[in-house]
Amino acid sequence: MDKQDFEVLISELLQQFNSAEQEPHEIFERLRQTLDQMRAFGMPVPDDLLQLERKLSDEFAHDAHDAEDVKKT
Repeated sequence: MDKQDFEVLISELLQQFNSAEQEPHEIFERLRQTLDQMRAFGMPVPDDLLQLERKLSDEFAHDAHDAEDVKKT
């Protein structure tokens, strides 16, 4: 894949995330895989996408922790 292909794919994923067409966690996983592919190809990952990846990762980790707390009670 070249840079333009990645940009199109990421744009589509962000549109899906914003429109709630699919489960947000699934879209996040696909975004993370795409960013990992960019890293594997030695392509720079834009700062805004790095921040989004960290934010969503923290958010989903927090949600998973809350779900575990609910199961324990």
